[in-house]
Amino acid sequence: MELLRAATLTTPDLDAAVARYEQFLDYAVVERGEVAVDLAEAWGAPASAGRRYAAVQPASGAQVFIRFVEGEVPPDYRSLRTYGWAAIEICVQDTLAVNARMESSPFTIIGPPKQLDGLPAIFPMQVRGPDGEIVYLTQIRDNLPDYDLPRAGSLIDKLFILVLACSDMEASAAWFRETLGIQHGRTMEIVYSMINQAFSLSEGAKHRLATGIHERDCFLEFDQYPAEATARPCVAGALPPGVAMTTLRHPQFDAIPGQWITPPAPRAGAIYGGRRAGTLRTPDGSLVEVVEV
Repeated sequence: MELLRAATLTTPDLDAAVARYEQFLDYAVVERGEVAVDLAEAWGAPASAGRRYAAVQPASGAQVFIRFVEGEVPPDYRSLRTYGWAAIEICVQDTLAVNARMESSPFTIIGPPKQLDGLPAIFPMQVRGPDGEIVYLTQIRDNLPDYDLPRAGSLIDKLFILVLACSDMEASAAWFRETLGIQHGRTMEIVYSMINQAFSLSEGAKHRLATGIHERDCFLEFDQYPAEATARPCVAGALPPGVAMTTLRHPQFDAIPGQWITPPAPRAGAIYGGRRAGTLRTPDGSLVEVVEV
């Protein structure tokens, strides 16, 4: 069972953000509206109530969504410098073809196509969107020994991993295991060029990361960030800038022991399908919305 359901991104210009993902990532709008007061409160973001939002879906039709919510971006926010949801990762059929498309897009290539050391199964590249969001675009060539990876059904397909920047990677992974039953997968140490660039570290500096898995589904990445990282600046009472929140489905919703921001309630719309949803905070304060299966 795939548990990843959606990623929520904050944007100062909803129409422009949606247009970029339609034109350059082949996504299509499946829902528009305004954030309800009780939903904003459930996110711990009452100032986001009444803000316009849109949910978009990949060309493949996969039931995994990206949701944009309008909101201000603090002037001191810098992507890849703070704790929280750092990036979304989308599977693609051909990284080189996607790279050619990105070269003539509003997205800035910050990580050209590059084979990762020790990971021949994946062929990624990375871009930064005009709103500061970080997007990994990854071609899957094979499965890994411990879990399966998706194959793209369209040139640019679905979201399949959310990346969490952690002050304490082990503590974050333990929270997901104890609260949501998500197991700690493979741990590795790699040369992480984007982190090195963001913190002006040497090109060869290595950083630890781990995966979060359910059965053979890998859908979370925990990155250990340098000591220089800080808490993410936010507009008071609003969703965080950048990648604001991850939405997961959960097959044992009533067994979740976490502290809900507000009691779970049924929600309508493409992401929820009328099922109950509630929101939790990780040890670093990142938002995790959970929808019952």
